[in-house]
Amino acid sequence: MMKPRRWALLTGAALAVSALLAGCSGGGSATSNAKSDEINYALPANFTPNWILPIGTAAHLNTNNGSIAQSLYEPLVAYDGSTGKIAWNKAGSVATAADFASDGTSVTMTLGDRHWSDGKPITSRDVEFWFNLIKANKDQWGSYSEGKAPDNWTSFKAVDDTHFTITFDKAYNADWMLANQLSHIIPLPQHAWDKTSAGAKVTDADETTAGAKSVWKYLNTAAGKISDYASDDLWKTISGPYGVTSFTTAGKVQLTANKQYDGGEKPSITTVNLLPYTTTDAETNAVRSGAVDYGYINATDLDQKDSFTSKGYDVKPWTGWAITYMPYNFNNPTMGAVFKQLYARQAVQMSIDQASLSKVVFNGTATSTYGPIPQAQESDYVSSTQKDNPYPFSTSKAKALLTSHGWTAKGGTMVCTDAGSGDSQCGEGVAAGTKFTMSVLSQSGSTVTDNMMSAIQSSLQKTGIGFTIKTAPVSSVLSQTPTCTSDQASCDWDLSFFGTAGSWYFPAYPTGESLFQTGGSANFGSYSNKEVDSLINATTTSTDAAAVQDYSAAVAKDLPVIWLPSPDYQISVVKQGLTGFDQDSLANFHPAQWKWSK
Repeated sequence: MMKPRRWALLTGAALAVSALLAGCSGGGSATSNAKSDEINYALPANFTPNWILPIGTAAHLNTNNGSIAQSLYEPLVAYDGSTGKIAWNKAGSVATAADFASDGTSVTMTLGDRHWSDGKPITSRDVEFWFNLIKANKDQWGSYSEGKAPDNWTSFKAVDDTHFTITFDKAYNADWMLANQLSHIIPLPQHAWDKTSAGAKVTDADETTAGAKSVWKYLNTAAGKISDYASDDLWKTISGPYGVTSFTTAGKVQLTANKQYDGGEKPSITTVNLLPYTTTDAETNAVRSGAVDYGYINATDLDQKDSFTSKGYDVKPWTGWAITYMPYNFNNPTMGAVFKQLYARQAVQMSIDQASLSKVVFNGTATSTYGPIPQAQESDYVSSTQKDNPYPFSTSKAKALLTSHGWTAKGGTMVCTDAGSGDSQCGEGVAAGTKFTMSVLSQSGSTVTDNMMSAIQSSLQKTGIGFTIKTAPVSSVLSQTPTCTSDQASCDWDLSFFGTAGSWYFPAYPTGESLFQTGGSANFGSYSNKEVDSLINATTTSTDAAAVQDYSAAVAKDLPVIWLPSPDYQISVVKQGLTGFDQDSLANFHPAQWKWSK
């Protein structure tokens, strides 16, 4: 969902998923080279860059837009998962320190001794400029969520040119505030951008709401003119390691090293050619022909790994900071009562053989996931309960669990024969004669997903649970399986799947307020648990580092969704001798980290 930067369903994961599946013809091309100062980088299929302004709006949340913008305009606080663990990458950040007040109600940030490409220093005023623009135009900011930044920031105070303090509306968990809120901030060149038209003089227009709206309109209008990116002086004042040399409407981008860059990630490669492709097949063909130094292949192509290595490539799976799952519709008028029984959800989860799915269906390119925290990378957030898999695969135990709760196998399908709310009965609201059958609306276009659904169907059948599969484009899946109430016609769905490339990509601090909190914006199945609500609140406000692990354990045990293997974000192929490609699990790429070793 980039993640707002790509976290969410890629309309935060749904946009990226559909993009990976879309497209039907060729794409960018270039002649690969072995120059030590140039690289041809294939962008993920159908992920066409179309935005340069380092403030994403809803229509421009493409992951590649964020990576390009971050190469030009370094974030205040950059998080990076390329070391194998999500952490603050201070080398790629403008800020050098974040000092939180002891009561958790404010933070004082320190800026490094940094300069814009025109020689002007980067100061607290440049951060305040971003702050004022966002405060006045938050409803148009793609990363805005009601009650979160900037709503929870009550004041900005510049202490001096390199220090400023942001005050919050209450105490917050410092890790959450730094990783999920302050990381949104991108210092902007106030001395060059604070104007209301191309011909206007730079003033302090952002200091009034009306002025900030006018500046916002000017910047967004300019950002809409893709063909002018390379020539418009507006985009020449940069802070990052690269600048734009060319940027076509088809998404072909050339980045050139910024000679005035004085940050900690000095680029080794002078020229980076970003090449767009409309289909995965076209991209794979570019790899086969040697036309790119970096590209992607499908998991199903791993059987042909030797054909790529023989052409001088290394094959490197790229894991994502994500989870994959199928939401239950707890408000379904028929099956909702069954889904609300924890034992029933336990029986379903025990019928999912994640290890076999990961090995057989995904060719070993997926990670078993047993709870709400990503498990493909090491982190301090995963509880021992989640790590240890509270519901190991066993269809015999799953079947016994159902029969001990009033279900009887009839014709191979479990039927409620002992209705009631007793410990050995089907549970409150489950009518006698109810058949344990579920239907999933799954995204179409992926052989891997189709194979996984068929394998799950066979496994559930052994438990006595019926499972029918319908498919549709991911956009249709999301529109046809909405959050609903039981009296609505749209509430007739049982299960939804939109996770071919991962269902949900997180920011650095993996909390669940959108996914599993009552009324959460992406809580599609209307899951509600007051204990979990309290634990989620604690992950954002408590100073106790154990809060997120407590949340991890509780949600892993309560099963608000069906946990499934999380596929790798991509299977990358990298020319031998090209280094610095330790993949960022936040799904960003970092040209300044790349270099040729020979």
